[in-house]
Amino acid sequence: MATNPYFTTPYTPTRPRMFNTSVAKVIWTLVPLVSLGLAAAVPFVVAAVKGVVKPWLAITYVVGELVIFGSVFLISPKDGDAGAPFAGLLLILMMITAATHTALLDNEKINVGK
Repeated sequence: MATNPYFTTPYTPTRPRMFNTSVAKVIWTLVPLVSLGLAAAVPFVVAAVKGVVKPWLAITYVVGELVIFGSVFLISPKDGDAGAPFAGLLLILMMITAATHTALLDNEKINVGK
């Protein structure tokens, strides 16, 4: 009996999934929003532990979150300070960016960090 390469080649391992259901995807996407950005990097750390993304992406998110929160806390609102709205804008942009990227963790078309 001749060997067939279609029968003898091993299966290519599939990339692990971050979300098992749509409900899990919605819950994980809401984490950065509900926590007001304090847990923006948590979905990426979990994805790195699961093997969905590379660890450098999770580290980048943790460092980025620390830099953004550090700069927001350094901008102290004083009487007549025009920099106070900028701190809020930074937090809102971080929350929106983290929620969008969390929703895209299982997207097959995105290859950065996977």
